[in-house]
Amino acid sequence: MLQKPEAIIMSIDSIPTVDLSPFFTNSDENGHKKAIEIIKEACSEYGFFQIVNHGVPLDLMSQAIQLSKTFFAFPYEEKLKYSPGSDAPLPAGYSKQPDNSPDKNEYLLMFQPQSDFNVLPSSPPDFRDVVEEMFTCFRKTGELIEKILNDCLGLPPDFLKEYNQDRSWDFMVALRYFPATETENNGITEHEDGNCVTFVIQDEVGGLEVKKDGNWIPVVPTQGTIVVNLGDVIQVIKAHLIPI
Repeated sequence: MLQKPEAIIMSIDSIPTVDLSPFFTNSDENGHKKAIEIIKEACSEYGFFQIVNHGVPLDLMSQAIQLSKTFFAFPYEEKLKYSPGSDAPLPAGYSKQPDNSPDKNEYLLMFQPQSDFNVLPSSPPDFRDVVEEMFTCFRKTGELIEKILNDCLGLPPDFLKEYNQDRSWDFMVALRYFPATETENNGITEHEDGNCVTFVIQDEVGGLEVKKDGNWIPVVPTQGTIVVNLGDVIQVIKAHLIPI
């Protein structure tokens, strides 16, 4: 979940949007084919695309964002009560970037609901239930995207499913980017994700941008839309396993 309190500049370019409803009904052959074509092009041209009708309830997405905002509005001392445990492989729980970091954000990270590493706040009410349900929904949609990408990239059947069989490293994170100042306007530095696939939802403020051909393309927030980012793992697989 992404929140970045900065103004958005409209662009003539945008990342592709894919309607996933044909994959749930299995009755729209043309829609299924069109979605595959869009995703194939997006994989080659952008490494990003957006999905709608993706199976994640829209009211659940809205709840997750609103409850995250409520949590981040708590006093810093209160949020620190949910700091990561020392044995966590990643900082599960609440963390804030160091003051000297070029990244200006705070975040709350969780693994799958049954993980012993999770440090989830007891307040606001329903926070745990909502984010755990979000995690479950995201995983289901992720498995669908994984299957679609496997076919789009021409990989052997179930290659990505078997490659990514250990799902204990799946994680979800709520991020709050600090407001811009007169001297600082950077929520997070330019980067690539080192995983397979990342899902991003933004609040109404937005701020996410995608770099293509040296130009930054703002991804304007649209209610109910999930942004899909192909990580470095997919790019490496594509480069080494798919014939040119």
